[in-house]
Amino acid sequence: MGNKIPNVDDVVSEITRIRENAMFSNYEFLRAYYYDAYPATGTLKHPITGAKINLADTEVFRRNQAFLQSLELQPDISLRAGELSPRGYKLNPKALRDDSLAERILDEKDFTLDIEQKGVDLRIGLDIARLSLRELVQTVVVVTGDSDLIPAFKFARREGVRVVLAHMGHGIKRELKAHTDAMIGPD
Repeated sequence: MGNKIPNVDDVVSEITRIRENAMFSNYEFLRAYYYDAYPATGTLKHPITGAKINLADTEVFRRNQAFLQSLELQPDISLRAGELSPRGYKLNPKALRDDSLAERILDEKDFTLDIEQKGVDLRIGLDIARLSLRELVQTVVVVTGDSDLIPAFKFARREGVRVVLAHMGHGIKRELKAHTDAMIGPD
């Protein structure tokens, strides 16, 4: 999917592509867990203009809310939602790289919303542990590039569960590769 914002059909298609991998031909599919967070709500005040933005009134909110609500109605997909926590505004990366920043007055375009996703990695790790401990699966397939999941991968493998890392063509750290049993990439 690359940098494209996925839609429900993209997600379902990717799940189907992974399920149809020859490695899983003799496996029974339990379900796909999709981890994300519902869009943030709240009102924030821009530090320069003073303009207030109600996050729930934005097109981004409406699009992401509709996507997740539609996705959770798909058969054999379980949405596991963390939360987004708005923290205000921060200097954007372009402004921080600007050599003239110290000599000029900040303007509206120098800032970007600062919204932190919380609880998603924890939910992934807990689900991997639960599925492993209850012996509900023999193999988990995880689509990620996040090395924060290494402890969950190690745990599952110690419990006898195979961990397959499905990547979307992005770089994968060596440490993450070292704690998987197999990898599959995009076609």
